[in-house]
Amino acid sequence: MKSKTELDRFLAKIQKYRFEIRHLTLLFVILIVFQLLLSYIQKNSLEEFLTDTQSWYQKDSAERIANLTSTSLELLIENIPREKNFTETQSKKIIESFNIIFSQQLLDQHVEEVCLIISKSDHELVIDDGEELFNYLVSNTGSKSNNLQSHGNALNFYLEHENSMRVNEEIFSLLSKEDNAFHILVPFVPHGEYLGAFFMKNHPDFTIITKEIIVSYDEATVIYSSFILLGLLAMYYISSYTVRERDEAQRLLFEEHEENIKKQVRHEKESLFTKRIYHTHHKAEKVMGFIKEDLRELNENNIEEIKERVKKYSNFISRVIYDMKWYDPPMSTIRGDLFRTDINSVIKFLINNLFLRITTSTELFKFELNFDSATPPVRVNEFVIWEVIEPLIQNSIDHSGNKNVKVTINTKYFETEHYTLLEIIDDGPGIDASLLEADEKGVKKLFREDISTKNLKNKNSGYGCYIAYNIAVSKCGWKLDVENNPDKGCKYSIIIQN
Repeated sequence: MKSKTELDRFLAKIQKYRFEIRHLTLLFVILIVFQLLLSYIQKNSLEEFLTDTQSWYQKDSAERIANLTSTSLELLIENIPREKNFTETQSKKIIESFNIIFSQQLLDQHVEEVCLIISKSDHELVIDDGEELFNYLVSNTGSKSNNLQSHGNALNFYLEHENSMRVNEEIFSLLSKEDNAFHILVPFVPHGEYLGAFFMKNHPDFTIITKEIIVSYDEATVIYSSFILLGLLAMYYISSYTVRERDEAQRLLFEEHEENIKKQVRHEKESLFTKRIYHTHHKAEKVMGFIKEDLRELNENNIEEIKERVKKYSNFISRVIYDMKWYDPPMSTIRGDLFRTDINSVIKFLINNLFLRITTSTELFKFELNFDSATPPVRVNEFVIWEVIEPLIQNSIDHSGNKNVKVTINTKYFETEHYTLLEIIDDGPGIDASLLEADEKGVKKLFREDISTKNLKNKNSGYGCYIAYNIAVSKCGWKLDVENNPDKGCKYSIIIQN
């Protein structure tokens, strides 16, 4: 039970630093894999180098032994007296010397076959003992078929390369793939006369040296990898403790940062709420004046018209009062499938019952309305649309500088793209170019708070376009933009997705 508790504590500590340990583990595995891969490549390279070196040395060693044997025979033959009258003792001594040379090489465990091949005019002699060689030298005789069975491969090998050897008089060696042995031909030229070739089949083996070197390399690799592994384990162990304070500091920093962001969001929402209420309360006062005026003019002839208009005014006042209760109203009160608002009707009501009810309207501005009858209903509360469109129309009138201005309002439905384009165009002096510059978020300066197109000082202004932009973009999901016309005036464009 005690060991299980300790294991649980250990696992709990590991889980606490799971992010760091995961990365350290990945680094640890990558380094180990790279080390193993590097060791494997180095080992293969070393084996290849040793194999090539061994092949070269085997060939050189085999050629040296064959050349030494051939040279010994040549020197021995050259030292034999040319008078061919030998006593029995001399003959035995010479034959014994030849046998020693032939047999001495066979004592080497790597030498498998030796013989002397003599070329005659019509055939070749294969000699592998001293007596036969002595008889050939003394009487120039020898059997054509002698030793062919035991040295047939050597004779065939010689016949394949005889012409080349006779011309070049160079050592010729070939590594046989069948038995992995060197077949060597050394030109036999006693007294400077080419008589044939000395053949040797040599199978030198130095794999024991290669194995010893590889074993030593493997031991060094294991030791080196062990040191690296111990170092990585030490890093792994130390890092798990080192990151603890940093993680704790990061956690506290993130919590503090999260709290600051929440405070900032709450402050921005409350600030926007205050500005929206400040901006709309005077419009509510103006609408209340219109309601009183309509009630004074109420008679039996206009009762239905005034009733409908006062109903719209009252709903707007109710919306203003409702907005005062929430600085972040529920999205369901702004847009949804319950709303089916005719945007053309909303604009027409604003123009006829809000802007044109001002007594001086005919002197300051006039309107031209071009509505697309195919414009579908919008799934947004009509009084939210009112809060978006009314400040933009009012801004087109205000920035004209009390000069006569014509405001043109167009709606156009694009059926294939499924959106409605609403344009508010005026022929006033336009908007200062500095207000049309976009920030890093793509929001133009005109739509930022405390920015106004009116030349007013010491007055609270600049909230209309700011609030309209926030409601249209953030709440309704529309696209709102403004630009100056090529000739004069400016144009607000609203893209309403249907």
